[in-house]
Amino acid sequence: MNIHEIPTEIISDEEMSLIDSAFSLAFAHSHSHSHSHSHSLSLSKPNIHFSSSSSCHDIEDGIGITQTQINNKKKYESLLHRFKKKTGLFVTDITSSEWCEKQEEFYLLYGKPKASKAMKAGTARHALLEEEVITRVEVLIRSAEEHWALKMLNFIHGTNQLILDGLTRELPLIGFAEGVCVVGVIDEILMTTTINSNCVPTLVETKTRSQNNLPSEPQQRNARLQLMCYKYFWDNLLTQPFPSQHFLELFSLNPRYVLSKEIQEFAFQAGLPVKTLNDVLEKYQYVCSMLPETQEQLLLRYEYQEDQSLIGENRFIYDSDWVTAQIRSALEFWKGEREASYALEDERWKCKYCKYASNCPVNTISTQITKQM
Repeated sequence: MNIHEIPTEIISDEEMSLIDSAFSLAFAHSHSHSHSHSHSLSLSKPNIHFSSSSSCHDIEDGIGITQTQINNKKKYESLLHRFKKKTGLFVTDITSSEWCEKQEEFYLLYGKPKASKAMKAGTARHALLEEEVITRVEVLIRSAEEHWALKMLNFIHGTNQLILDGLTRELPLIGFAEGVCVVGVIDEILMTTTINSNCVPTLVETKTRSQNNLPSEPQQRNARLQLMCYKYFWDNLLTQPFPSQHFLELFSLNPRYVLSKEIQEFAFQAGLPVKTLNDVLEKYQYVCSMLPETQEQLLLRYEYQEDQSLIGENRFIYDSDWVTAQIRSALEFWKGEREASYALEDERWKCKYCKYASNCPVNTISTQITKQM
């Protein structure tokens, strides 16, 4: 079916709730990594692959911010320093900025909405897709050093699986833009054959929908940005050495920290003899330098939640200039270099579904103008 023949909609209440909840998940990683948490190692089929379990917040999960926490923050601090000092930004922080920076700011200050039925269904679907290639094994994480080591080991095993099996899913990615650490989780990477018979990695994102049609163009644009961000950071890892020293200083990590015997054992079984965080960093940096170039064409899939049928696919070409500009703009907002912007004027219909619309200055101004008229 031609994608242009598939009916589209502006938005539904349930779908907006899905978007609302999904964006809010990235807004509040304020928990400390100094405490012990239950994570999981994930054994891929047949290769070992590490990732975090839902028992401890994963890379792009989030928790709410309390008013007490807000009041204890100094007003001059940037949002990046106030809310992302220990975790770095997430790719979803960038995409949510593109949707509406003011809404993101409200979420950070006052907390995220509860996950909707559609949101939970989407999360469950991604878990099923992951289980097709990964088996989880629980392991105790005692520190920030082990938290980051686990993510890097997961990336290494995932890229190994990609080369050997031609497919990997839920791949954590840790990169930098303008000195800011940005992390994300790539839904799927598969090896595809080009016209020249070369096998190259293709980045794939799967979006689930409660309605059996394609979303509005702003939603599709936002999803395209997410995939382009993944390619942007993947390409940077390939062309620029991973800034290990800056990474360590940014999160106050000890490179000589000795990882638990459990993590060392699983890493060894996967062919990665490591003992310290620095050992993991060296291997991560090496693997990043050896990454194959990804295809310029990216793939966005839409599934119907009710029966997991394919609604449509959107294949599009990577736009380096556009995604670079979007990332730079998002960083300006997060670093406090400018005030939060509002949704585009012709996309103010988004405000109808925002729980903070009544408190938003742009709507207050609009109401005053309407009354005067």
